[in-house]
Amino acid sequence: MVYFDHNATTPVDESVMAAMLPYFVERFGNPSSRHQYGRQARQAVEEARERVAASVGAHPSQVVLVSGGSEANNLAIRGLAASLSPAQLVCGSVEHPCVSGPCKDLKTQGWALRKVAVDRDGVYDLQDLAEALREPTGLVSLMLANNETGVLQDITAAAQMARKAGAWIHTDAVQALGKMKVDFSSLGVHALTLSGHKIYGPKGAGALILDKRVELRPQLTGGGHERGLRAGTENVPAIVGFGVACELAAMRAETDATRLVLLQERLEAGVLALGGVIFGHEANRLPNTSFFAFPGIEGETLLMALDRAGFAVASGSACSSSSTEPSAVLLAMGVEPELARGAIRISLGRFSQIEEVERFIQVLPVELSRLRAMLSVAM
Repeated sequence: MVYFDHNATTPVDESVMAAMLPYFVERFGNPSSRHQYGRQARQAVEEARERVAASVGAHPSQVVLVSGGSEANNLAIRGLAASLSPAQLVCGSVEHPCVSGPCKDLKTQGWALRKVAVDRDGVYDLQDLAEALREPTGLVSLMLANNETGVLQDITAAAQMARKAGAWIHTDAVQALGKMKVDFSSLGVHALTLSGHKIYGPKGAGALILDKRVELRPQLTGGGHERGLRAGTENVPAIVGFGVACELAAMRAETDATRLVLLQERLEAGVLALGGVIFGHEANRLPNTSFFAFPGIEGETLLMALDRAGFAVASGSACSSSSTEPSAVLLAMGVEPELARGAIRISLGRFSQIEEVERFIQVLPVELSRLRAMLSVAM
């Protein structure tokens, strides 16, 4: 089976697993305990925090360790909003559900929600952002790299605009780390989200990187963990693995990207030759992500056919893949619902090989022909 769904999750790197293993058994202490076992665990957590910070050019004191991207995004948005008076909240129209969800919830607490439009390639319209910021705005949240299309956003420019308007700005960078350079200071944001299982680390670990001036109200209370910002005993093995994964992701990003873009180009040439439509094709994108459709072919049907043929692909965001509705990201881009329902996402990874891509290009026309034949008989 060929795994082409790395934007959903990644296998744990062997060196990450090796670093984690001692903290399940030999060094199992609670980091809050003051005896030797606890001190060992605390040291491991703080060393991991340093690795996470270094991977994005931040200081360890700016790192809040959490359970993953969803918690980090919720902490950033809900935590910031709780420390502010309700005003306008600006988020993107193609954000992940763990950003759009809390933003929608804040409407019930007196916040006015304004979504920034994208063009046909899924790039945020900065003029539309400028128009939105004419209104008093407390918080802006725009993702750095889209999980479905791979399209990259000009967060540095957006951050400059938000700061000038007196608003806090957060970016979800979960899909970006490891595929491009991510530098917290250069982006100019006040808060940035990372997740371990997208970068060959474990599930259950992530981080929110914070500007030191940001005041957050914790969303999980009951303990003094993470400087009072996140209650709960630290998941030491996962945090250790996350730290190593961040270090490796930053170290390997350029090399991995150079190799992956060659595979992406070969894959997309094959898709276009078969009459496929690649979403966001003209935009600056991640080097591993291709989101495409074939007119008249349902995405879920093609996904299952490819699964039987030995390829694991996706039909969009893993968090919403159970829905039969067309991708909200594609609809925001102006894609017709019928074509959007045909969307298939391939996200390559560190261990993907050109031979796997070549085999996929050979299998794809066979499966398309079979599905079209079935459709013609049904009609």
